[in-house]
Amino acid sequence: MLITMRTIFKQYGGEENVDKRVVITGLGVVSPIGVGVENLEKSLRSNSVGIGRITHFEPSEDFPVKIAAQVNNFDPTQFMDKKLARRYDRVLQFAIAAAKMAVEDAGIEFDEQLKSRTGVLVTSGIGGFTTLWNEAKKYMQNGPSKVSPFLVPMMLPDMVSGVVSMEFGLKGPNFSPLSACASSAHSIILGTMFIESGLADVVLVGGAEASIAELSIAAFASMRALSTRNDEPEKASRPFDKGRDGFVMGEGGAVMILEREDLAKARGAKIYGVVKGYGMTGDAYHLSAPDPEGAGAARAMELALEKAGLPPDAVQYVNPHATSTPAGDEAELKAIKKVMGSHAPKVMVSSTKGLAGHLLGAAGAFETLASVVMMNAGFVHGNPNLDDPDDECAGLDVLGKEVRECEIENFISNSFGFGGHNASVLIGRE
Repeated sequence: MLITMRTIFKQYGGEENVDKRVVITGLGVVSPIGVGVENLEKSLRSNSVGIGRITHFEPSEDFPVKIAAQVNNFDPTQFMDKKLARRYDRVLQFAIAAAKMAVEDAGIEFDEQLKSRTGVLVTSGIGGFTTLWNEAKKYMQNGPSKVSPFLVPMMLPDMVSGVVSMEFGLKGPNFSPLSACASSAHSIILGTMFIESGLADVVLVGGAEASIAELSIAAFASMRALSTRNDEPEKASRPFDKGRDGFVMGEGGAVMILEREDLAKARGAKIYGVVKGYGMTGDAYHLSAPDPEGAGAARAMELALEKAGLPPDAVQYVNPHATSTPAGDEAELKAIKKVMGSHAPKVMVSSTKGLAGHLLGAAGAFETLASVVMMNAGFVHGNPNLDDPDDECAGLDVLGKEVRECEIENFISNSFGFGGHNASVLIGRE
């Protein structure tokens, strides 16, 4: 039996008009540089760096990496009762906290009809890793009888979306896109597509990550992916600088409320921006290294512009993936210049990872949210550790260490993941 898109739309209660505009009406964030949008904006405006010595565990003397971007002084009981806080992995705590802040910010009330038309696409690249690691240690020390019955649900990446949907009783499309460090960028794109196609009217999108543990740090360090600048934590994340030596592991969560524009305006919601375009591509090149010419990254940005119906000169700012790895930053700079062409010297570029480290699967949502905040506030943060710019910075307006007051009409946020996953999101003013 042939199942048509019309059948699917009817099954999910959607409409066949696939040209609906999607707007952002709520923001919620837990990050190494601020919990809550107000605190995040202050940190972005002051170029505050949230990287320091690891305190989640005590790195041994021979541990290669002793620094991370942690969320300090986070109290989960501000967002959930003590019983849930004790049971939930830290990644779930971050997801619920960010989602609650976003829903409150949007001022949205979910009646039964809207609950059935609201999707949840909140994701994680790794899931409940600290629970997995802690339970593995219990098993090795005390045997199988000591392993928690909550291990499986706590470690699954999709549970991030599951607990958020349960928190609000949301019964629309619900799953966690998984594409490593591009995961939450893909959640923004898919959430937008669901609203455009009529499968949902509202979608909570974003990501959470909490993987600062001995094994995960050791694993990334073994790949030589992490910075070992242990004596200068605040200077360790150095996107675009010739002295960069790897990324800094971060943690946190970011959730945005995507909503059908007509519904948002009908209820008088504040609109932070419009999701105008998006692109998704694959490198088909290497397990962890990017295409050295940035071909897949460039195509993702080109598709975002094409979807938005905008020329390159309509974009004022690019928030890059730019993790502070030698190969990755260089390839992305090439890609941005290729896409922007003659407009490239006027495109501002600064990497939020220089402030907050790399939030892995939550990075795309966090950096997009940060860019939305800056677009609305009229500034762009700088690159605080850019002492000696990479040669590929030539031909682009790669910001120095200072914050720049500016007007942004449209920006692109890039996210790329191990496996060659590329996602670009283009967001602008109404």
